[in-house]
Amino acid sequence: MRSHRTNPMYEANYSEVFEFVLLGLSTYRPVQHFLLAISTVFYVIIVLGNILVVLTVTFDLRLHSPMYFLLGNLSFIDLCLSTLTVPKMISDLYSGHNTISFQGCVIQIFVLHVLGGSEMVLLIVMALDRYVAICRPLHYLTIMSPRLCILLLSGAWAIGLIHAVAQLAFVVYLPFCGPNEINSFYCDLPWFIKLACTDTYRTEFVVTANSGFISTGTFFLLIISYIFILVTVQKRSSAGLSKALSTLSAHIIVVILFFGPCVFIYIWPFPPVPGDKFVAVLDFMITPILNPAIYTLRNKDMKMAMKRLSVQVLSLRKI
Repeated sequence: MRSHRTNPMYEANYSEVFEFVLLGLSTYRPVQHFLLAISTVFYVIIVLGNILVVLTVTFDLRLHSPMYFLLGNLSFIDLCLSTLTVPKMISDLYSGHNTISFQGCVIQIFVLHVLGGSEMVLLIVMALDRYVAICRPLHYLTIMSPRLCILLLSGAWAIGLIHAVAQLAFVVYLPFCGPNEINSFYCDLPWFIKLACTDTYRTEFVVTANSGFISTGTFFLLIISYIFILVTVQKRSSAGLSKALSTLSAHIIVVILFFGPCVFIYIWPFPPVPGDKFVAVLDFMITPILNPAIYTLRNKDMKMAMKRLSVQVLSLRKI
């Protein structure tokens, strides 16, 4: 892991950093125009797709079940994660004014880790929901009661908040007195820490332990839980195995899409900058599109509910 040691030049000419320069995905203007068009289209799809899922789950009474309640919250978090970074990137590509204030950078990091930590726990809750639905179907509605779902969701947000506060507690008081360029389109801890004009080896280690190891541990916990569900189903019925595998495959794809970039950014030693940027785009622009697509295109109930919602909206417009 790289560390940033105190530079005598910064000590002699100390000047507090009030803003950071986001270098973005490219400094070549024609490429920026292309990225502006692509990212705008992607963000519109993200907003429409995830809002459609949230509205469908909210207003269709047939979908008022634990699974769809959790799915609606997953879409809401994905929408927030994308909105946290992509509109700023679009604005920077359009105006060329690619700076962010120190406070804005810290707030972006904080909200990013609140949402990221909450989504990690939410994915575990969704795995629990699938376990109960597949392995204990007769007791599903009793175990996954509305009260328990709300408690689990509240716990997810609380853990995300604690995770973010713990992260910032180690870095918010770092001195910044010199370099202020972040080679990305958003602020996150690995790049933020490296700009501090002090030895950051211990801080980087703590951040990696908190984010990287938690991400990796949660990822393997989810994969093990899915394997356990499949083994349990196989022992009962070979016919049920294919049905369970079909149900869980969407969850497994979502887990890999979400945790892959997290593991790469926080665990992979000396990641190349293009690699960092690629996984960032995957996390904030590709995954929020694929999540609603994976859950809706493979789910007959969701597709029927969306059709009913569309018919209701069209009928209201005619009135």
